[in-house]
Amino acid sequence: MIVLDTHVWVWWLGAPGQLSTVAREHIERSMGLGKVHVSSISAWEVAMLVKKGRLELTMEVDDWIARSEALPFLKFVPVDNRIAVRSIELNDTLPDDPADRIIMATALSLGAALVTKDRKLSSYSGAETIW
Repeated sequence: MIVLDTHVWVWWLGAPGQLSTVAREHIERSMGLGKVHVSSISAWEVAMLVKKGRLELTMEVDDWIARSEALPFLKFVPVDNRIAVRSIELNDTLPDDPADRIIMATALSLGAALVTKDRKLSSYSGAETIW
């Protein structure tokens, strides 16, 4: 079971060449098992990046997210109270970015590996990360 960081989700669907070979292999393997997860905070983050002009999609953000939701092997994980509180309890080696903290808390809560290129997230002790 894996959780995709926001940039990995975007790259996987739009620019898979940006992913490392190891990341692609783990995603493909997890797809076959129906165990690819994305935190709902990533949908918020994508929408914010589009609104700020830092990300350009090939379609409206609502449609892009809806197409992701329709993929049978991809599951969105809502930010529930347990994940929200766990994101605050993570130690201070993580950045203060709420989205990063919630994504990490999601992976930890699921007992899943986090697929990320972000060095700050991948160096977090106690978390399994893939790149």
